[in-house]
Amino acid sequence: MIDVLVVDDDFRVAEINAAYVERTPGFRVAARAHTAAQALATLERGHIDLVLLDHYLPDETGLTLIRRMRQLGHHADVIMVTAARDVTTVQAAMRYGALQYLVKPFSFAGLGAKLDGYAALRRTLDGVGGRGEAGQDQVDRIFSAFRTADAPRSELPKGHSAATVDLMRRVLTGAERPLSAHEVAERTGVSRSTAQRYLKYLERTGRISLTLKYGDTGRPEHRYTWATAV
Repeated sequence: MIDVLVVDDDFRVAEINAAYVERTPGFRVAARAHTAAQALATLERGHIDLVLLDHYLPDETGLTLIRRMRQLGHHADVIMVTAARDVTTVQAAMRYGALQYLVKPFSFAGLGAKLDGYAALRRTLDGVGGRGEAGQDQVDRIFSAFRTADAPRSELPKGHSAATVDLMRRVLTGAERPLSAHEVAERTGVSRSTAQRYLKYLERTGRISLTLKYGDTGRPEHRYTWATAV
């Protein structure tokens, strides 16, 4: 699971953002903070993977907070989630190391796309060997991972519906083991051909992982799990 710190001076907005995070497979809210001081204290207390950071905080700006985090040795990744949309702030966020920038107001799909992109980045980093050396092709994969997955969830191929994608997600995340296309079709109530079509799309976009199970006949059976970062 990816542990997230939600930082926003508005208590109501923080609750909404936290609810969005909890709805996204593979993510959980570790804590909420409403000031930069609270955020730093949370980072000092325990492990945080990702900070969803507002720019307008009562004690200092989000950009200043990022600089202080790095100076203090906190390596949590940052996605800016803010109403600040001036180019100077956006550029500064990039220079200070924010991975993404989401402008308020936004929908669940908007934040979900950023979180999906971050999970894809984590999977790619795990896939190329963590702390080992990387060749150019692996470096290219790392830098393109976020960009490839960072597409609004509403932009589905023709003939695909968001409701069916969400149904697939709920079935796969709730399964106790990897499922075959036949089992996915049975549990979702769609035809096997429809299940296969959606599974192919979800695998292509990095939402699900495919494994092969070999039976007595030697012909492998495709098994699917919802992909989450470790």
